[in-house]
Amino acid sequence: MIKFDKILFKIINGLSDHNIDFSEFVNLLLKLGFELRIKGSHHIFTKEDIEEILNIQPKNGKAKPY
Repeated sequence: MIKFDKILFKIINGLSDHNIDFSEFVNLLLKLGFELRIKGSHHIFTKEDIEEILNIQPKNGKAKPY
């Protein structure tokens, strides 16, 4: 299983909300077709067919869990 698939599997199955590497999560969202806008520490992702935005922040090199 490649890294992209492993991260996606962990997220979808709820196996790890606290241990996702921030840069890997950003790359995953970009590969899924999201567009990135950065404002301070907030990384805001949008996608044309999705009404809600994703707003993620790094915390100690990991994606901040919500």
